[in-house]
Amino acid sequence: MSFVKKLYSRNFFILNLILVGVLLGAGLTYLGISRGARSAAVTSAILRAESPADSAPANVKAALAEAEAVQDAFRYVADKVQPAVVEVNVVEKAQAPESNPQDQLPWRFFFNAPDDGSGQQQQPFTEKGLGSGIIVRQDGKTVYVLTNNHVAGSASDITVITHDGKDYKATLVGKDERKDIALIKFQSDSQGVSVASLGDSSAVRVGDWAIAIGSPLGLVSSVTTGTVSAVNRSGGPDGNINDFIQTDASINKGNSGGALVNIRGEVIGMNTWIASSTGGSIGLGFAIPINNVKKAIDDFITKGKVEYGWMGIGLDSLDKASANELGADPQKAVIAASVFKSSPAEKGGVMPGDVILSVNGEEIKEMEQLQRIVGDLPAGKAASLEVLRDGKRQSVTVDIEVRKDSTAANDGNYFPGLIVRSLKYEDLDQDKLPKDVKGVFVLSVADKSPGSIVGVKAQDIITEVNDKPISSVKEFYAAVNDASAKKLAFTVNRDGETVSTLAYVKK
Repeated sequence: MSFVKKLYSRNFFILNLILVGVLLGAGLTYLGISRGARSAAVTSAILRAESPADSAPANVKAALAEAEAVQDAFRYVADKVQPAVVEVNVVEKAQAPESNPQDQLPWRFFFNAPDDGSGQQQQPFTEKGLGSGIIVRQDGKTVYVLTNNHVAGSASDITVITHDGKDYKATLVGKDERKDIALIKFQSDSQGVSVASLGDSSAVRVGDWAIAIGSPLGLVSSVTTGTVSAVNRSGGPDGNINDFIQTDASINKGNSGGALVNIRGEVIGMNTWIASSTGGSIGLGFAIPINNVKKAIDDFITKGKVEYGWMGIGLDSLDKASANELGADPQKAVIAASVFKSSPAEKGGVMPGDVILSVNGEEIKEMEQLQRIVGDLPAGKAASLEVLRDGKRQSVTVDIEVRKDSTAANDGNYFPGLIVRSLKYEDLDQDKLPKDVKGVFVLSVADKSPGSIVGVKAQDIITEVNDKPISSVKEFYAAVNDASAKKLAFTVNRDGETVSTLAYVKK
């Protein structure tokens, strides 16, 4: 048979077909084994990358599980609260200010604002700034946002940017400088607006988790974490009467008005100011406790302003020496230095020199605390005060009235209108005091008050009241309150000379 015929023979074709099949099978087997090996290697690498703790000791695995549980809690808080915190952009019309070094303090404007470096503007101008806010209520289409007065209180134009990036024009509902709070509102057709859950700031303890949410430097919906460093801090900027929650959660310009929340996602405070030598966060942030502003939110919505209770007491905090002369605890010495004439306090029997120990059973430790308590008392209600007078505890009842700024600011109605200190007052230079002089040191005199009218001046040493020698703060107030005396006159030592004042006729 020729070679060509063999190529086309049946037996040769079958043989070729078998050989091709063997070769294909061998090739596919090789490819399958190779791919499987590579796949197994990749899978092994992925498993090693995704589960590095698989080979960790049992105690490490348990610790990692606990850490992930905390991480889940933070994620929950962020998811829950971020939609209820907004960015607040403002435009404020400003007048050319006088140069003042205090304007550069870090807390002066605790929100982002341009600084041209000049320190002074010669012409009226508009100033842009930003802060944060907390959605606290929705009534139909009206959404209410709580923020700081120093953020939005003087703004001519307010824009709110929500977590989803939408912006709304907002208007001011009300503001209050004493607590540095403001309420703004905007209109939204959405019925699903996230409203923050307000917690109980009185339950906050040092060491609690603290989570700050806001727009620092314009970085919207930033979340920082830390702990509560302290509670009941006082001494806020610009005469703020709040106490504060101190936190080391990172807070910067733009956080002002934002939320400080606990690990449950409840708002416990509103971030307000920082203490810093650089203007940036150094772990000293301060928030207004949310309990301080709950009543104010309702007041803003119903009245457009915060309505404070008023007694009519000129308060002062006492130094250790003066408190000792009154028989009071220096750590809890808040005194009624003067009493407003015809005020609820005078009608209720409060006298100058009374050391206020408690109000409605709540112990008083500092002046700002007493101001907050009285301010939150509703007008028309009676308040029970325990006072220390002549070394004895007494109870008085005062009917609270509404505080009117115009009335409260009239220092001329405060009797006697003097702030006095023991001659052993720690800040007095004993070497500069006249030798062998007894009495009380006059720290300040209220303008147009009886003390001012008769001629008492700051830095005088009052040695006699109505010709009766005195040697302590206790004796001074006993003489001032003497019901048998129809007038009030003083003998003072002024620059080493003895001076008699005019007499004020009591009414």
